[in-house]
Amino acid sequence: MNKYEVMFIINPELGEEEIKALSDKFKAMLEEAGSVENFAEWGKRRLAYPIQDLTEGYYVLATFEAAPEFPAELERVFKITDGILRYLVTKREG
Repeated sequence: MNKYEVMFIINPELGEEEIKALSDKFKAMLEEAGSVENFAEWGKRRLAYPIQDLTEGYYVLATFEAAPEFPAELERVFKITDGILRYLVTKREG
């Protein structure tokens, strides 16, 4: 099991319920793959640069432990999920 951190940005133009559903979907996916240390919904924040003509995004940051092959699967699901603007999965030391 390796330690990872993931941040993803959800399109804020989705309704509150859709944002919550996406957030819960990925939280459940992380819990199923290993153990979640922290799952923080930062809420709406201004983007550093426009993405798809949007200037704000709904940020979520999570730290978790999972098998080494899981991040590739997580990234695959991010790519095919409508409403995800950006994501970044990184391996943590220690």
